[in-house]
Amino acid sequence: MKFLKNKTIIIFTLIFLNIIFSYFAYSNTGKLKVVFLDVGQGDAIFIQSPTGNQFLIDSGNGINILTKLSEVLPFFDRSIDAVLATHPDQDHIGGFPDVLKFYKVQKYFQNGAEYNTATAKEVLKDIDTEKIENITLCRGEILDIGGGAYMEILWPLTCDKNKKSSDTNSDSIVAKLVYGGNSILLTGDAPQKTEKSLIILDSFSLKSDILKVGHHGSKNSSSEDFLRAVSSTDAVISVGLKNSYGHPSIEIVDGLKNLGERISETSLLGNVLFYSDGIDLNKK
Repeated sequence: MKFLKNKTIIIFTLIFLNIIFSYFAYSNTGKLKVVFLDVGQGDAIFIQSPTGNQFLIDSGNGINILTKLSEVLPFFDRSIDAVLATHPDQDHIGGFPDVLKFYKVQKYFQNGAEYNTATAKEVLKDIDTEKIENITLCRGEILDIGGGAYMEILWPLTCDKNKKSSDTNSDSIVAKLVYGGNSILLTGDAPQKTEKSLIILDSFSLKSDILKVGHHGSKNSSSEDFLRAVSSTDAVISVGLKNSYGHPSIEIVDGLKNLGERISETSLLGNVLFYSDGIDLNKK
């Protein structure tokens, strides 16, 4: 019995130390933190502003989002200031029902696309039940996330609600996260035709230090013209290991390498963390 008691104490001590380590590793230190969460075949990006405001962009397919959030949030933190759904596909909103039930969320940002799946309906029901502010985003809007950091919405063009489209990717929210002289382009699943429109509208606004590669590295995104316009030094691919889609495409990976990009895949590295003081942007 004494052995079992000591073993229990050791286990709980290790768990406590892990919690403390996670808290200090990801706690606010006056810097912008962006964590591309390893949620398998899907997207989920946790952002903490220099003032500690917390945002979650997408939530993966729902299998392990709460586990991944527990790796970047202290166990006692049960609130997230806002969540953003780039578009209503399962591998982007699948985890939101769990997130909205487990965490206190103030705002839900989305692109206004209508999608009558069971998950999409559950998310809308939870938003209504929890009295979360539901906001549709479109090009030109600026989200102040605190401490001088902000997100500039580059796509979609209009804020029409209940947009009907057979291709939800085309209306995927594209946002540029900016803090001082550093920037990260977040593309959701935007296809090449959206990329072309963004280049025509204002190619200069696309230039960023880091690119979240569109559609998990699919060959239907990340055209050469778009990659050259972004001209990033780092590229992050949120993707599941040995997924059935063949993501990321060899052509896309080779294209990124040819442009000198440093590539980080969540399937190979797990969570990918960047932090910025507004001058230097570093990977941890």
